[in-house]
Amino acid sequence: MNRNFSDEIKYRWKHGGMHIKLMGVNLVVFILINMLLVFGSLSVSNGASNPLTSFVYNFFTLRGDILGFLTHPWGIITSIFAHFDFMHIAFNMLFLYFISSFFLMYFSNQRMLYTYILGGIMGGIFQILAYSIFPALQGTQTYVVGASGAVNAVFMAAAFYRPMAEVHLFGIVRVKMIYLAGIFILMDLLQMGSSDNVAHFAHLGGAAFGIWSIHKVTSKNNVVNFVQVTVDNFKASFNNKGKPKMKAHKGGKSTTQSSTKTKKQTDEEYNFSKKQKQAEIDAILDKISKSGYDSLTKREKQVLFDQSQ
Repeated sequence: MNRNFSDEIKYRWKHGGMHIKLMGVNLVVFILINMLLVFGSLSVSNGASNPLTSFVYNFFTLRGDILGFLTHPWGIITSIFAHFDFMHIAFNMLFLYFISSFFLMYFSNQRMLYTYILGGIMGGIFQILAYSIFPALQGTQTYVVGASGAVNAVFMAAAFYRPMAEVHLFGIVRVKMIYLAGIFILMDLLQMGSSDNVAHFAHLGGAAFGIWSIHKVTSKNNVVNFVQVTVDNFKASFNNKGKPKMKAHKGGKSTTQSSTKTKKQTDEEYNFSKKQKQAEIDAILDKISKSGYDSLTKREKQVLFDQSQ
């Protein structure tokens, strides 16, 4: 079936993996940023400052100092989708594209989204802490921008989940994922104090979250599972607002099963019921491990959430 360019974009957006959507958002933001800067420069005479530069930096970048972050907190989110330079976005998106095929072999699209965003936030936090702790970095106004920390989180999650898996660099050299991850971490550690305008602490923060994100990956207490369940339940409670609620009145007979008197259980019945509940939880966690959190039904998600309370 032949599709024109517009139809192809819609098809890829609808049927492509989460990495396609993330790449699409990054590309749109990149184009928007550069169009704003171009129109700003065209609106003034030669030599005058671009009136939109301040807006672009204030909205799309993360301030490295604590005061700057407190006055511009949204930057910790917007910055992980923003790039100013073509080579910067090209490298990050190519890296995301290639590592995504490996990540999605074991995890769901939804988990990739949470790993990307939470990893980017962790990278921003590391960068802010670094500028607060190390004297050499203090007293400078720094703008952090780019998806490197977020992409690094996705990479490290995949690498530490299947450390002995092999990838082919340039289609020739076979390297185990854990060795490749170690090289990336070591490079950032050795270049932390350099003046190369690279946010190495953000890279390390993203890496740290990626490793953390696969700790007890099937547990309800896993950081990604916990955040995802919390967000899902928040959305469910928000969607249920305004719906009519059932009321109970004294003297009336209830037709619901929950209002009937609870039958007292014997020890054998209690233990059997407990074993059944545990078996159900184990089955749900096993399903998450094999097919990802997105594969759960609403009832299974609710059971998992109730168990965590």
